Amino acid sequence: MAIAGMNHFTVLTTDLELTLSFYCGMLGLRQGLRPPFQFPGAWLYCGDQAVLHIVAGRPLPQDPAGVLDHMAFSADDLNGTIARLRAAGVEYDLRRLVGTGPQIWQMFFRDPNGARVELDFAASEPGPIDY
Repeated sequence: MAIAGMNHFTVLTTDLELTLSFYCGMLGLRQGLRPPFQFPGAWLYCGDQAVLHIVAGRPLPQDPAGVLDHMAFSADDLNGTIARLRAAGVEYDLRRLVGTGPQIWQMFFRDPNGARVELDFAASEPGPIDY
């Protein structure tokens, strides 16, 4: 069996509304169709694909990262994203991926539940003035 692609990540939360606000309001995912599970949560979409499942009502593990280091998304509008994160007081780490090929922008930060998120931007996107 071979992997054919990435389907989704699941994030646990104790505050569903805050998590929805973060991923939808700040990062641009949209809430969509979710089966009628017997527990609270949401499915967030990028286009037609549900890429992030949120499960609420369960206790968080002591170490929110667990064995998953981070989830990564392709993104655009680097400077707009920086502005939204700064306005919300979200600390981030921005770097250029050094190696073969174009040096894409990589941005790392934590969601409200402690999960580490990576956004990858095209190398051609203009960087911030203060970088």
